[in-house]
Amino acid sequence: MLKIYINSIEVLVKPNTTVLEACETIGIEIPRFCYHERLSIAGNCRMCLVEIEKSPKPVVSCAMPIMNGMKIFTDTPLVKKSREAVLEFLLLNHPLDCPICDQGGECDLQDQTIMFGSDRSRFYDFKRGVEDKNLGPLIKTIMTRCIHCTRCVRFSIEIAGVEDLGTTARGTHTEIGTYIEKVFQSELSGNVIDLCPVGALTSKPYAFTSRPWELKTVETIDASDAIGSNIRVDFKENEIMRILPRLNEDINEEWISNKTRFSYDGIKNQRLLTPSIKGVPYDWEDSLYKIMKSFKNRGGNDIVGICHSSTDLETQVSFKDFINSLGSESVGFINKLGINTDFPTAYRLNSSIASIANSDLCLLVGVDPRYEGSLLNVRLRKRFFEGGFSVSSVGSALNLTYPVDHLGLGGNTLTQISKGKHKFCSKLKEAKNPIIILGSGVLKRDDSLNIQHMLNNIGKQSATASTVNSSLGILHTQANQVGSLDLGLCSITLEQISKAKVLYLVGVDDQDINKISKHISSDCFVIYQGTHKISSTKVDVFLPTLTFTEKVGTFVNTEGRPQKALKVLKGPGLAKEDWQIFRALSEIVNDSLNYTHLDHLGTRLLSVLPILSSIGHIEDTLVRFKDKVSHSNILFTKFNPLIKDFYLTDSITRASRIMAECSVSLRKESKPF
Repeated sequence: MLKIYINSIEVLVKPNTTVLEACETIGIEIPRFCYHERLSIAGNCRMCLVEIEKSPKPVVSCAMPIMNGMKIFTDTPLVKKSREAVLEFLLLNHPLDCPICDQGGECDLQDQTIMFGSDRSRFYDFKRGVEDKNLGPLIKTIMTRCIHCTRCVRFSIEIAGVEDLGTTARGTHTEIGTYIEKVFQSELSGNVIDLCPVGALTSKPYAFTSRPWELKTVETIDASDAIGSNIRVDFKENEIMRILPRLNEDINEEWISNKTRFSYDGIKNQRLLTPSIKGVPYDWEDSLYKIMKSFKNRGGNDIVGICHSSTDLETQVSFKDFINSLGSESVGFINKLGINTDFPTAYRLNSSIASIANSDLCLLVGVDPRYEGSLLNVRLRKRFFEGGFSVSSVGSALNLTYPVDHLGLGGNTLTQISKGKHKFCSKLKEAKNPIIILGSGVLKRDDSLNIQHMLNNIGKQSATASTVNSSLGILHTQANQVGSLDLGLCSITLEQISKAKVLYLVGVDDQDINKISKHISSDCFVIYQGTHKISSTKVDVFLPTLTFTEKVGTFVNTEGRPQKALKVLKGPGLAKEDWQIFRALSEIVNDSLNYTHLDHLGTRLLSVLPILSSIGHIEDTLVRFKDKVSHSNILFTKFNPLIKDFYLTDSITRASRIMAECSVSLRKESKPF
């Protein structure tokens, strides 16, 4: 520890700490624009000036490392005058458009001008004008406001890994933008809106819709992928205005993907509002009695329940209880998953997202983490550039924004590695903490179980491997796929669907119904319970329900970490919570569900899944895997990533106009010249 003095106060700080960080340890606020904790130090805004004893002029505190015995002063007349001068310089060309700026009320330039600026101003005849840039459908630019802090440039290069943004020219002609006219194409590009300390980069969908002081806020989680990013939802009256990231060091740090941030308009578009029978609106009572008649004299394999893997655990456990009470065990999800569900380690990520920082080798098998788990890819990129870490992949060639050693396309490559005949084996033997990430698309293959056994065998070739091995993990794409498997739901086969006389669909979207529609028999009674409208003519009864932002729900992410999604909005129309519908049906049919309140359902859920007693924490589990591997049962076909369009992956994103624009933009940028 080093001893320094800040405003004559003795402070002990760690070596390699900057002056700015040292001041913040004792609660002294140093103003800044360019400095950000997760970005490299630029030191170009000059707002964080402090005075250091024996220094002839003020010092940039964000870039100055401390030295033993250093005496720092943050409130001297020289420091105050320097800050006033810097702010006057920044405001020299800044437009006087605060009343129409979307950053108003949250603007660092406004706040710091009040706190640290001069009490009088001088007006200059000339203000510089800069042409706005077209960065795509998400980011609105007013570049005249830009103060050249370069946060957006450093984020695009260091975090997003897309070197589209940069500075051109010098002095008063300096501009930030793309070097050639193009869209800022990154799945994380929306984060520059949060980073911009002024109103130069703002949200296009949010533009001119509301002011920060008009909004109410609920802290919840995202359900657009299996990462479970922590988010903050800002809403006005009964409409979501914007979604922002919430700090969680274990999962998403302070970033979120564009899909998480901007798909909120899909929550209100194309919604089911009233119950209907064959497209004709009915009230709830008539609709439920129509369903009750379909259950009469039915049981066993006659009734099949399908629940989407992105629905909350409350919906899944109440649905399972209801279908089981009718005498049927055929309840699960459509996804074909070749997995041994006896042990949680067989279907979880196992290595937590945060623990990637301790790994020294990563093997990706049939997975594209950039689009299947964007925040996981951010961690891999961060770990790679820290050094001592390499990434290899088997499957399609990927652009993950960092170097990846492409080993091969499919099963043949894995077989060679398993037998010790591949060049990758030498890296594996030296690795002390390897991780193997398997894509959920591979789980749909007929040789899925053999591939998993082989990968476990490969993991045991590392330097510190033991008979108990958890280096293999699975990256899921559905928000609650791990929760479904923890609950005991399984894949429903096409044969079960074809034999069904009553098919109950919960949360299943249009694309999934289209896949199974030709297997539904003509005399099968089909019930659809969901949030969004679908076009299927096979459905007899439609029941409207609530999205994850309109009710309290529990989700388990791909790590096996349970988290709570909280209610933000009131549901539209006559939509009800899923468990309430099952409870009402149960009262008519057999009165088998004994929970009448969400708390009662929570107690039932906790009795089934004890891991829910520690919300936000991962339960440690280890298991001994099968040693013998049959190489002859591995198909030599190519491993393909699961997601083909990052912006259109579920019913909410497919109903989103913003996501549709992003999808079109992505396809345009992906086309070759």
